[in-house]
Amino acid sequence: MTPNRKKRRLRPALIVAVLVIVAGAGVAGFTLLRPTPVAPPPTAAVTRGDIEDTVLATGTINASKTVLVGAQVSGQITHIDVSVGDEVKEGDPIAEIDPLTRENTLKDSEAALDNVKAQRAAEQATLRQAELAYNRQKQMRAQDATSREDFESAEATLAVTKANIAALDAQIRQAEVTVDTARVNLGYTKITAPMTGTIIAVSRQEGQTVNAAQSAPTIAKMADLSRMEVEAAISEADVVRVKPGQKVYFTILGDPDRRFYATLDSIKPVTDTVETTDDVTTITEDSKAVYYNGVFYVDNPDRTLRISMTAQVSIVLNEAKDALTVPVSALRNKARDGSYIVEVLQADGTTRPQKVHVGINNNVTAEVQDGLSEGDKVVLTTTTTTAAASASQAPRRMGPMRF
Repeated sequence: MTPNRKKRRLRPALIVAVLVIVAGAGVAGFTLLRPTPVAPPPTAAVTRGDIEDTVLATGTINASKTVLVGAQVSGQITHIDVSVGDEVKEGDPIAEIDPLTRENTLKDSEAALDNVKAQRAAEQATLRQAELAYNRQKQMRAQDATSREDFESAEATLAVTKANIAALDAQIRQAEVTVDTARVNLGYTKITAPMTGTIIAVSRQEGQTVNAAQSAPTIAKMADLSRMEVEAAISEADVVRVKPGQKVYFTILGDPDRRFYATLDSIKPVTDTVETTDDVTTITEDSKAVYYNGVFYVDNPDRTLRISMTAQVSIVLNEAKDALTVPVSALRNKARDGSYIVEVLQADGTTRPQKVHVGINNNVTAEVQDGLSEGDKVVLTTTTTTAAASASQAPRRMGPMRF
């Protein structure tokens, strides 16, 4: 077969191949250049509901009242009557310290008191004798039947006897104080609960010796768990909006569906980084965020709340019940008078701008005061939606096709 005949056979095949490539490129170009349908914008309905503006904080739960039960006298602990978790009432026994030394001290003080009282009784008899002698000398002196020296001697004896009795009276009072002190110290050997509460720690054991000469050693620690104190760490950015008397509620990790309600009692004026001593106040340098502790109290009748639990606290700055609400993402173009523009979706699918005024705005939901009605649908604007819409409407560029 000649070369010319081969060329004539290959030419139709080449033409068909070129036509196929051109047709495929045309389909691809049409597909790429065809505009992508724009998805309808997301919308939300204007609804009624409760809305609140809150400050969030993390708190720590503690007992409203905690007392260290200590020993006021030294000695060996002979008995401990409580264990951790026991519920005790005021006056119930906690522990006992060996009372023998204090009993002997009391007996010695009572004996000293009895001795002084006996001395006074004897001196009282002497006083009676001195009064009789003085009266005789006085009568005789009036009749000039005795010497002036004897009269003055009787007078001086009477005065000295009275002075001795006065001194003994003072010694009696002093001895009575000593007896009372010894009796009180004996009472200190029986340690009792100073309040009604729960034993949360026992730091001593039976047989252990305590020394109360310099400080009162702690025997047990008790707390009132019927009422708890919560300290919520409020950031410095939020604390300027918070004040005592505001409504507070919190949840705990173990029961996140239950809310505990209270009222903010106070806000501590300093942070935990401020250390105060008797004569100087210093501020500890700390590069971390600054928090102020807000304090409030809540009843705990069922003992659900426990010491050192974490509380997720919400401090209510403002709230409204059954109000018209709209997502904050529907608000745009805030004006100087505080109003916003929202796009309302109409029945024919078009939108119209509507001016609205809002009240409470918690950055998620806003309270609608005017401009909208319940059931209206508003267009939501988000960064993702806007970017997607812009990308779908932008023309696509293609490079030159090569065959």
